[in-house]
Amino acid sequence: MEVILMERIEKLGQMGDVVSVKPGYARNFLLPQKKALRATKGNLARFEQERAQLEADNLKRREEAERVSKDLEGLTVTVIRQAGESGQLYGSVNSRDVAEAVTASGVTVARRQIDLGAVIKTLGLHPVRVQLHPEVVVTVTANVARSDEEAKAQLESGRVVTAEDLRQAEEAAEAELEAVVDAVEHEEAEEAASESGEAESAESEETKQD
Repeated sequence: MEVILMERIEKLGQMGDVVSVKPGYARNFLLPQKKALRATKGNLARFEQERAQLEADNLKRREEAERVSKDLEGLTVTVIRQAGESGQLYGSVNSRDVAEAVTASGVTVARRQIDLGAVIKTLGLHPVRVQLHPEVVVTVTANVARSDEEAKAQLESGRVVTAEDLRQAEEAAEAELEAVVDAVEHEEAEEAASESGEAESAESEETKQD
């Protein structure tokens, strides 16, 4: 089926292009979402009459999208999910979840603007495309973790935090605490010994004077 594109469609064409697509793609996606018109003589004439206004409207929307993209560039959002020790989620993270996380960060986006490709089923840092406009796409990072602490560790290390990593981190924290306690006890012991020595010295001096 031949259609007239009403906006840029990635890997298909630019606004005003007449392209041939599969009938199902046209009927189920392009036509109902007004991204294209059937390539009839009437629609071709209508498009040419409205081209200037359509291009002006498109330019305005693109400029707004470019402004929003600056707020999203480099953004990382955290999504907390339960998962097994292998990192496999008990469930998944979909486009709605990411859209809600991005919106919660302060930039409102719709689910349809999130391009996951496939739902996320594992812990880790996942790049996600956000299509703000047919010509403006920005990538954000979905940090999927079991807790905020894990998310922070993943962001710092750039990789999935495993159960072994958590165990080692706990052991390191315990060792550090023990070292601090030992240092404090050692310092207190030295102070006590010093005070004891000073007391003995003073007592000895008094004895001599007597």
